Amino acid sequence: MSVSVFELFRVGIGPSSSHTVGPMLAANRFIAQLRQDAQLTSVQRIQVELFGSLSSTGKGHATDEAVIAGLAGLVPNQVLRAEIDQLLIKLEAQALLRLQGLHEVPFVRSNDIVFNDQPLPEHANALSVTAFDKTSAVLASNTYFSIGGGFILDREQWYQAQSNLSSQSSTASASELPEVPYPFETAEQLLLLCEQYELNISQLVRANERASQNDQAIDQGLDRLWQAMQDCIAQGIGQRGILPGGLGVNRRAADLYQNLQQEAAPNLIASSLSGMDWLNLYALAVNEENAAGGRVVTAPTNGAAGVIPAVMAWYARFATQVQPEDFRDFLLAAGAVGMLCKQGASISGAEVGCQGEVGSACAMAAAGLAQVMGGTPEQVEHAAEIALEHHLGMTCDPVAGLVQVPCIERNAIAAVKAVNSAQMALRETSGHLVSLDKVIRTMRDTGHDMQAKYKETSQGGLAVNVIEC
Repeated sequence: MSVSVFELFRVGIGPSSSHTVGPMLAANRFIAQLRQDAQLTSVQRIQVELFGSLSSTGKGHATDEAVIAGLAGLVPNQVLRAEIDQLLIKLEAQALLRLQGLHEVPFVRSNDIVFNDQPLPEHANALSVTAFDKTSAVLASNTYFSIGGGFILDREQWYQAQSNLSSQSSTASASELPEVPYPFETAEQLLLLCEQYELNISQLVRANERASQNDQAIDQGLDRLWQAMQDCIAQGIGQRGILPGGLGVNRRAADLYQNLQQEAAPNLIASSLSGMDWLNLYALAVNEENAAGGRVVTAPTNGAAGVIPAVMAWYARFATQVQPEDFRDFLLAAGAVGMLCKQGASISGAEVGCQGEVGSACAMAAAGLAQVMGGTPEQVEHAAEIALEHHLGMTCDPVAGLVQVPCIERNAIAAVKAVNSAQMALRETSGHLVSLDKVIRTMRDTGHDMQAKYKETSQGGLAVNVIEC
């Protein structure tokens, strides 16, 4: 295990972890480094260039706004959308930007953020930040890759990662990582460790997390994540109106919630459909909040942020004798599958399509649900495999570059599929032919073969046909 549960699940701001959260963190990191190197006050101009998918869908994903917020010292897990809006209004009026809130430089959004649809060879999501001194000489420059889920690497870290994939974390060098008692890189290794040490998947992941913090801190962190998910659902349910961006997409969660509150379930069929309605409601609420730039939990990305909270909230509503430990175990088991997807393939839509985002989220949710419903490690792995297998080949083609169509409904559909996948795995008595490792490998290969226009560029699929119609 080279990725912590608390790296996969992070509180951030919408609408995209790779296009909003990652670029904000990259810009913030660049300015922080200037300050650390005592160069900040020498900066007279900043220029940012967005490449590939960060450029082609950047405006729809608010990438330029996220970069400005990061340069100003704002961070995704603390900032509110209203703060960014205020910053942009002030910038528009004054054409001045205070770097990290300390040093003011001229900044014109239309000139100092360059959109370049040509991707860099390393990754589809890339941005460069350059600082100039008073003579217009380059004071400092760096290139960053936003690799999904809010994870970022600068160019040096990228090449370090490529040279030693088996030991390199997505966010730190191997020497900075704590040694864990049960390292795993594949589902096969994970299952063997569970069998050897008589642990379930949640217990094993918790034991690895103890390498960094104690149980109390782990529980508090997991509880904060679950609370943030519940807060996002509540916020989404309470909002009506049109989502920003120009597509005219209506928020639906509030009306659906009101209807469900008034409906009775007179028979078994209606009762079952009502359960699906609640899954839909929770996922829609989260992803409408994300589309509006609200606060969400990357799970494992913003574009797929609704699946896991929806399944957890559905479990909380319909399961009997629910305990706080259930939600912690859910996130730990889901985290194990997220680690496998990230390490074995990708969770970036710009890299492998939406199979890597919503597909991975569905697999994680199915695993978490199977875990809290008493599944064995093999059943948890099987649940994840079923869920991911039936997302293979899914493209990422957001209409107008916005995380709205088909993204919002896609999360609701995936939440239903996650519950069904867990149910199928728990009912299975004869084992299964296809392993999770093989499906993850297939996701990686399929993403590699997928045409670039179907990988978060808004240059193919629905993004083209809806606009043409």
